Amino acid sequence: MPYIAVGKENSGSIDLYYEDHGSGKPVVLIHGWPLSGSSWEKQTVALLEAGYRVIAYDRRGFGESSKPTSGYDYDTMAADLHEVITKLDLRDVTLMGFSMGGGEVARYVGTHGSERMSKAVFISAIPPFPLKTADNPSGIDASVFDGIKAALAADRPAFLAQFFSNFYNVDVLEGKRVSPQVVQLSWNVAVQASPKGTLDCVQAWLTDFRKDLARIDVPTLVIHGDADRILPIDATGRRTHEAVKGSRLVVVEGGPHGLIWTHADQVNRELVAFLGEKAPTTRAASPR
Repeated sequence: MPYIAVGKENSGSIDLYYEDHGSGKPVVLIHGWPLSGSSWEKQTVALLEAGYRVIAYDRRGFGESSKPTSGYDYDTMAADLHEVITKLDLRDVTLMGFSMGGGEVARYVGTHGSERMSKAVFISAIPPFPLKTADNPSGIDASVFDGIKAALAADRPAFLAQFFSNFYNVDVLEGKRVSPQVVQLSWNVAVQASPKGTLDCVQAWLTDFRKDLARIDVPTLVIHGDADRILPIDATGRRTHEAVKGSRLVVVEGGPHGLIWTHADQVNRELVAFLGEKAPTTRAASPR
């Protein structure tokens, strides 16, 4: 199994598990909370068939990666992504982030720039800034996140079961676009994640990515479902589209948060079409 070392905790190495398949232009897939790179199953197949090299890695604390007790902030997680990109010497790469993974894409550009990138994709993603503040009145009240932390601390497996019900809009889509087995599989993956990492990531969700998004100077696609109960489109996808100059927004009608499974055919068509478009030869200067 391939791993990339990104640090140490006491006597142990912090290693990220990754899979690297296919050839052609590289696409790096960054998964959502509290899943793993395996959640990109339907996209991986479609992208390989379209002729791309597909790299999917597990965030620290999740999937097959090491489970340290620290580093669950976006500066560290973007640094982990940078290690993946540089150690595999990826260039002309598309970074594709789902849900929490969209934060890594934004913070990576905000910190490291886009020199190695060709395109960016945000799917059901958390930017630009979910927390309600004086200058962000449409955000979510901090008490909601406090409640999530309390529920995770009290009974993480039970909370995750309810989370995935809303993740897939099970009450509406079960038996039509998602099976009970898929929901169970997601829970199985999530419950194996680091309990501390799962909890600490909730605090990371409150990160402000507005300045990071302003630095994105590559072609960008934003895909979001209009029935997303986890990260409602008006607070996230639409605002990310507005923040990234020249970006394209695709609204998936009836799409829940987990639309990379429930609406995979539509998502994959959009991804393959976007990746196949010729990128501009020049870029505007990134705002600093």
